[in-house]
Amino acid sequence: PHTHVVFLKTHKTGGSSVVNVLHRFGEAQGLRFALPHRYQFGYPNPFRAQRVKGYSPGGPPFDIICHHMRFNLTEVQKVMPNDSFYFSIVRDPGTLGESSFSYYRAVAPAFRRAPSLAAFLAAPHRFYEPGARGNHYARNLQWFDFGLPRLEDEDDEEGGKAVAAALEELERTFNLVLLAEHFDESLVMLREALCWPEDAVVAFNHNSRPAEDTPKLSPSQVHHLRSWNKLDWALYTHLNRSFWRKVEAFGSSRLQREVSKLRQLRAALARRCLQGGGPLPAKSISDRRLRPFQPAGRAQILGYALRDGLSPAERERCARLATPELQYKDILDRRQFGGGNG
Repeated sequence: PHTHVVFLKTHKTGGSSVVNVLHRFGEAQGLRFALPHRYQFGYPNPFRAQRVKGYSPGGPPFDIICHHMRFNLTEVQKVMPNDSFYFSIVRDPGTLGESSFSYYRAVAPAFRRAPSLAAFLAAPHRFYEPGARGNHYARNLQWFDFGLPRLEDEDDEEGGKAVAAALEELERTFNLVLLAEHFDESLVMLREALCWPEDAVVAFNHNSRPAEDTPKLSPSQVHHLRSWNKLDWALYTHLNRSFWRKVEAFGSSRLQREVSKLRQLRAALARRCLQGGGPLPAKSISDRRLRPFQPAGRAQILGYALRDGLSPAERERCARLATPELQYKDILDRRQFGGGNG
């Protein structure tokens, strides 16, 4: 099994669920996490090795790094071993844009100024000011998270070459990039690539919104979001093709069998572990250790409560599956450093 892992956690792509997988595997194996002093590595500034708690030049490398950063390969290589497995996750900007609008409404000036997503998409330049603090959430967020170069005009010939060169470099760096829209298929492919056991990649969905709070976008809105986030669309389509080439090599029918097993295992764990068998509003979760962070603004984030009557061993396993990212990071921090958040 690979035990040296770099996960670039991109925003609003399902990355919190992947982080739960990495937290549980790493904790169970006694691996050493590269942890931020608080909860992110100086984001939105590019990652620097000095942002890692306990890092010292020439000191022992870490095993797993998986918390929010703006990717910077040179600095990551100072922290992680040379044989590290690099992976990330991407999402169609036609839906990511809506999620970002809802979640980052309070911190992105471009979104805050717009009365609605429809108004923003009708005239984004009316609200968007390049370089304004927080506005990286409002355009080409995934391109930004990958640390790719800012391009003034990606439509001309030189811009097109620059986009292609950036994507080629990204493919050389990352062994695998998951797709949010095919999350279970992605988990199977990840498990295969990492040589991890079957149950290691079972995960509940973290940091999600209620279905009724997720509006149905029109085809026109999806088109406008992809057009506004043109670099993200180029990145997504490129990595989408790469993912399905890997699936072809793995075997499509084999993949579907593995996905079916994964879903059955998750459903059984949800029935066994969870109050109500699934996610709940945060206000319904009495245990603050399991209550997810709620962002400023209107987005409501679901979490999980555990069933009564679980044995101590079951309760421990179920709690790890249900623990939100921030609280789990604190658990790992205490295990490694014996304290709180530095």
